[in-house]
Amino acid sequence: MPMRSKFRGITVREGIVLHGPRGWGEFCPFPEYDDHEAANWLATTVEQVGADRPEPVRDRIPINCTVPAIAPDRAYDLVAGSGCRTAKVKVADHPGALPEDLARVEAVRSALGPGGAIRVDANAVWDVDTAVRSIRELDRAAGGLEYVEQPCRTIGELAGVRRKVDVPIAADESIRRAEDPLRVAVAGAADVAVIKCTPLGGVRRALEVAAAAGLPCVISSALETSIGLSAQLALAGALPELEHACGLGTVTLFEGDLVADSLRPVDGYLPVPRTAPSPEPALLEKYRHPDPERRAWWTERLTRVWEVLDRRHGE
Repeated sequence: MPMRSKFRGITVREGIVLHGPRGWGEFCPFPEYDDHEAANWLATTVEQVGADRPEPVRDRIPINCTVPAIAPDRAYDLVAGSGCRTAKVKVADHPGALPEDLARVEAVRSALGPGGAIRVDANAVWDVDTAVRSIRELDRAAGGLEYVEQPCRTIGELAGVRRKVDVPIAADESIRRAEDPLRVAVAGAADVAVIKCTPLGGVRRALEVAAAAGLPCVISSALETSIGLSAQLALAGALPELEHACGLGTVTLFEGDLVADSLRPVDGYLPVPRTAPSPEPALLEKYRHPDPERRAWWTERLTRVWEVLDRRHGE
């Protein structure tokens, strides 16, 4: 699935969709993830196709628009046309990116107006000193940030940044890539927990992780099509409390989708679907990977990861 702009370093998103007794699921771990980590993604797929979803406590989810590392004028247009009152802005896309980041954040503030919320995501690339300097400048450019997501890699670094800045800190990778997400101690290092059910092993597992984090939660996508995204919406719909807009408007980052009625925000909200949408045969064919060797790579990967998941369940 081609991306509209480079996002998370990629221009094309790849994965597999599967069908089971409860409908469709999506298996889309990023290519650099090993089979052990990818097994959590497959567990989410298995849950999607084989289990009923938890009962929702709300029928729609407030959504933030997501702003890639793009020019300020494009960022302004994206936010102004989104209908969202919260924007998540990607920063630190490359070394020396801060001047571009500041201009992008200023454009987003202009598009949102004074009442909108801006959060930024550095994807764990800063050290503590760089994070502190950058956060202070970005906070001024934004006229106040809602929070900064994963400014540094480790829990200890997050805690160090949190002690030195007045902006709330959100933990993402520190939770979902932890050896045991249920036991990672983020409460002293972050103010917000970013939860993604796709890499955590499913909606039910993610609800347990959210409860264990003991922090306000933001549900965010793992860059899925509408098929996989529907599981994230099921998680957001079942979460007991939801204080913040969620990062689930990411289908807009794709040039297309696999379903006819894409899960794209309307007036800043998305509905909570009771099942995953079904792909359109014509769209499956349109976005079928053109390289037979790459299709074989994904099929072989699915087989290997299935074996890992099977062994895990047998332990």
